[in-house]
Amino acid sequence: MSTKKDTPKSAKKSATASNKTSTGFTDEEKAAMKARAQELKAEARANKDKAEGESAVLAAIAAMQEPDRAMARRLHAIIKASAPALAPKTWYGMPAYAKDGKVVCFFQSAQKFNTRYATLGFSDTANLDEGDLWPAAFALKELTATAEARIVALVKKAVS
Repeated sequence: MSTKKDTPKSAKKSATASNKTSTGFTDEEKAAMKARAQELKAEARANKDKAEGESAVLAAIAAMQEPDRAMARRLHAIIKASAPALAPKTWYGMPAYAKDGKVVCFFQSAQKFNTRYATLGFSDTANLDEGDLWPAAFALKELTATAEARIVALVKKAVS
């Protein structure tokens, strides 16, 4: 019998197999998660009140920097006109549009996660399936007439 005591191994590992340390969530990711928690609480209180969702989306848009603010305002108008059945709400602090409480599409500003372009994304509830492969998010640099027409078609298809 050995007199050496077995020391417990730490459950927390500081490095991966490639010797890189994990830094955890970024400040932007933490802020998005915090915003989502607040949204869930607000949804429970408001019982998915469409008017409250609209004001939350407009407030999220107003908080954006240009040119994303102008793009988000225009997208809001396009989505409301193209799919009036979608209810505006915020989702992780982003303007989003839901059907039966489930997000169908959302707008992510470039500044939100310090990316070089804004994104129009669609969730798995969007009816955009095309065979075995289809896009679920689109980069937006500018809203041209051609881009707007494509967005109208995508949103209509997503809610069909």
